[in-house]
Amino acid sequence: MPMLCQQCDHAPCESVCPVYASSHTDEGLNAQVYNRCIGTRYCNNNCPYKVRRFNWFKPEWPSPSHLQLNPNVTARGAGVMEKCTFCIQRIRAVEMDAKADRRAVRDGEIIPACAQACPSHAITFGDMKDANSAMMRRRKENQPRAYRALEALNTQPAIVYLRDIFRGREEA
Repeated sequence: MPMLCQQCDHAPCESVCPVYASSHTDEGLNAQVYNRCIGTRYCNNNCPYKVRRFNWFKPEWPSPSHLQLNPNVTARGAGVMEKCTFCIQRIRAVEMDAKADRRAVRDGEIIPACAQACPSHAITFGDMKDANSAMMRRRKENQPRAYRALEALNTQPAIVYLRDIFRGREEA
């Protein structure tokens, strides 16, 4: 099963970081402050989902590979922990554009790269505090199929998965 950072409300990775590189944002995301991380890997040891990765190598791309890098994402140096941030650079860009236009962020305006790249639209991203958002409507419509990974651990993950609907085989 594909596993990404579950953006836990009670994230066990946050409490063990000695330099507060792993922290919780006001928006409910588990942030990773890369330039603060000293690479103790305590967060990785405490993450029950094992979705954090230690960057062992200095980022080097032979020419012309460096041309395919995203200029909006910084290359992290060796010795730091990395994790999914739901493309925080995309979230901040939309928020800044909305602020410049003096309006609220519109539902569906923020699209992480994983959701954009998914051809089946299996990934929905949205505001959990807005009951009328497309993501929350999708959750409500599929409530009987919804579950959270390792829910018994009480990390209160924000990610919700939908079970496949079993369709019995027709006998010939």
